[in-house]
Amino acid sequence: MYLRLKDNDTIAAIATPLGEGGISVIRISGAAAFDVADRVFVGKGSLSESPSHSAHFGRAVDASGKYVDEVVAVTFRAPNSYTCENVVELSCHGGYLVTQKLLQVILDAGARAAEPGEFTKRAFLNGRLDLSQAEAVADLIHSQSEAAYRSSMRQLSGDLSREIKAIRDELLNLASLLELELDFSEEDVVFANRIALDDRMSDAVAALEKLLLTYEVGRVYREGVRVTIAGKPNAGKSSLLNSILGEGRAIVSDKPGTTRDTITESISIGGVLFRFTDTAGLRETADEIEREGVERAEKEAEKGDVVLLVADYGEKYYNGTIAEYARLSDICAKVGVKFVRVWNKIDLYPAEAPRIAAEGREFYVSALKGDGIDFLKNGLKELALGKEVNESTVVVTNSRHRDALARSKRSLGLALDTLRSRKSGEFVALDLRAGLNALGEITGEITTDDVLNNIFSKFCIGK
Repeated sequence: MYLRLKDNDTIAAIATPLGEGGISVIRISGAAAFDVADRVFVGKGSLSESPSHSAHFGRAVDASGKYVDEVVAVTFRAPNSYTCENVVELSCHGGYLVTQKLLQVILDAGARAAEPGEFTKRAFLNGRLDLSQAEAVADLIHSQSEAAYRSSMRQLSGDLSREIKAIRDELLNLASLLELELDFSEEDVVFANRIALDDRMSDAVAALEKLLLTYEVGRVYREGVRVTIAGKPNAGKSSLLNSILGEGRAIVSDKPGTTRDTITESISIGGVLFRFTDTAGLRETADEIEREGVERAEKEAEKGDVVLLVADYGEKYYNGTIAEYARLSDICAKVGVKFVRVWNKIDLYPAEAPRIAAEGREFYVSALKGDGIDFLKNGLKELALGKEVNESTVVVTNSRHRDALARSKRSLGLALDTLRSRKSGEFVALDLRAGLNALGEITGEITTDDVLNNIFSKFCIGK
């Protein structure tokens, strides 16, 4: 069930980033929002008597009547506000000091300083948003790519909630039938046909599995893709990074061992954030600093999602085993990192270089001239997202949601095993209820104060 507010405090906080800017906005929310604002705001009339969604120009003053700043007050009457409470937003000049002074005046007038995420928490507790939509607000604020923005907007609009609700409603119907049977157990009445029950529960498990399979793509949307660029000295790793970025970020030199530490830069490819890390050349060396760089390169490979092994195209026809390459390939295989070969310098081999720019997980480029770079970028995006995800696919981006889905699927699996072993419907209903409760945790229909506090403590103050 939904939790409710523990108190009727009226809260206030700065809703815009601190620093210098055109304006700052201070948000006041609660039953006494208009009374608090009227103690601060001096204009043509009382804000308490103003209509909802109206703007008013005036001055902000402290308790002694001392002028603080010119402000614009915007009023929102409950329930037609972000929090479903009375809300007043005061816009003042965007300086750090004047904003802090105005906030203090509002607090002195009777408001309490809001906790992190408390406005959105109130929106959830008052039924304006479910919990997954509330979490989407934080994701939207922290979006760093077009893909992250789109997925956050879809979750905020309720796409995931509707998927969860459809599955949950079906399971709730099944649980109700089983529990109704238990009420009439002495009459030996069967309300839920066991074959139909098996089919419908199996469909629910399949729907949960489909959602769970989207999490890896969802993680990419949310966090981006970590790509480690590795290879021997002078293979063109730094040139490749510069070519991908479209700027000269990494130092390029014919002298081996130029790159001794890691360099990380980010770029959006097709709306997905990629973080590329250029590393030291892979080779045995007596130079202590360069050797440390090589070790860091291998550690970066372990932490990444994708490793681009850059090699001179001329090595493609080398029949021996290059120890550094083999070691890196083994590292990737061990930790589950995707391994991609990039054959560079194809401009030096016009007679032998392939006419196509990509073959599976092998790409052919000239980092110097930019040939094949677009094919490489597209290939990386496809590698990260796969082909099965499209704009209409509901994607799970939150690890809390994934864990709840996995627990629900596990409970339903137990329920199916119990059903197929022809055990009492009481045991089937018990596991079915556990699966229902796990799904309810995603939308907040089943939750605790500890869970809510943990979620909203990660929000910024003022949201």
